[in-house]
Formats: sequence, structure tokens, C-alpha cells
Amino acid sequence: MVSSTHSGVPSAPHHTLIKAQFTQQAELFANASVMHDAAALDALALAATPKITDTALDIACGPGTVVAAFAGRVSHATGLDATSAMLAQARNLGARLALSNVSWIQGDVCALPFTQETFDIVSCRFAFHHFEAPEKAFAEMLRVCRRGGRIVLCDAVASDDASKAKAFNDMERLRDPSTIEFRTLAFLRDLYLHAGLPAPTSTFYHVPLEMEALLRTSFPAGDDHEAVRKMLRDAVEGDQMAINLRRRGDSVRFDYPAAILVSAKP
Repeated sequence: MVSSTHSGVPSAPHHTLIKAQFTQQAELFANASVMHDAAALDALALAATPKITDTALDIACGPGTVVAAFAGRVSHATGLDATSAMLAQARNLGARLALSNVSWIQGDVCALPFTQETFDIVSCRFAFHHFEAPEKAFAEMLRVCRRGGRIVLCDAVASDDASKAKAFNDMERLRDPSTIEFRTLAFLRDLYLHAGLPAPTSTFYHVPLEMEALLRTSFPAGDDHEAVRKMLRDAVEGDQMAINLRRRGDSVRFDYPAAILVSAKP
């Protein structure tokens, strides 16, 4: 099991895991239809109430889908990621869509290479479960956000039932060893409250997935795809991961519950 640290800086082994996993995943991840779901991207962008005069930053931007979603709604959108292979996919997306108002930067989410109060919108989508120091990353998002700007956080959330959250996280850590922990909705909301922001607004949706399709884009620990299959199949009875597990013939289907949280910096 990967353990978490609150040092504020990702440990060298975890930093290595992040780069290894997302270098392998980059092309598959960029082409995964779930990453380009127009309704989910529109929901995130609209929740941020963008204006055409705004500047936006998406941290841990991956293949650039959120940046592309903001590009037509703001004056300039920037994507930051730790992995050069992901940024290559993001640049490909920007070129394919002929986006002229985007920038791509390699950097650390816990030490953003920007001065304070630079952006009107600072977002992060489906990445906080990879962060060893989520409080530090959130503090950096807040630091580079202008007063009146919006902090937008989107991720899958774990169940409030501790045993179901553990089962889900155990599977996810095996499936993707760069995962630290999917947190509860209460944990994510508390990031805002502990930072002195107003309670965030919340939008909820589900990410539908199928076991074999997910495994085709995964690089489990020890390349043990079968162990991931077994964990999912064994958890169907009683939905032991709280992800709406159900069998469809030889397949297992499920839905990751996702939340979009937004609050403005006072």
C-alpha cells in the first residue's frame, strides 16, 4: 500500500511512480472517450462561471481536455503537468483544435511556477487522488488565484462508509500504483473551509466505466490485471466499493461518483 505524507512536497519514489504511470498512460489516456465527455467538461467549465476576459490555469492538466474546454470561454488558458508525455498529448490536442490562446508548462503542483494572484480560474480535474500533499496543492491553487477568482476542484469521491472506501482505494492502488487515495466529499469540502474560503457549491455526476475497457488503459502493480478483475468481481455482491458495481454477462460495470466543487477567493 502506498502511504501518504504531509511534508508538502511529493516524495521521490511517488514522483517517480507518477512519471512512470502517466508516461505509459499518456496516449491511451488522451484517447479515452471518458476524458472527452462533452457534458462533463461543459459542467465543469460552466461551474467556474468563466468570462472572456478571464485567464485560467488547470493543474495536473494531463492531455489538456480541461484547458481546451476553457479556451473558448476565456482570454487565455494554461495547462500545467509534471509529465512531459502528457504535455505532448496536450500540445497535440491544442494543435488539432487550432487553439491560439493556450500555454503548456511542466511543473510541480506543490510549487506552481507563477506569482501570486495571476489567474481568475484555477482548476484541477481527476488528479487530487494522486497527490501526497493535497492541502499543499490546494494552497498553491489559492495562492495563484486572484481575489474574486474561482477555485474549481473535480474528482471521484470515496464513500463515507470507511470499509467501502478502503475496498475502492485498495483496488485503485493496485490498478494504478500512482494513486494515493480517493478522498470523501467531506474531505474535499474541508480543503475550502480550512483555507478560509466560503463553502463550495457542488455539482455531481457519474463516470460510467466497464472493467475490461478500464484495464486496457491501466498498468497495474506487477502487471496483475487478473487481481484487479478479481477485486471488482468479488465486490459486486453488496456493492462493496460503493461504485454501483453490477455484472453484465462476463463483464463488470460500475460508475465512479464525481463531484465538482467551486468557491470564490475572498
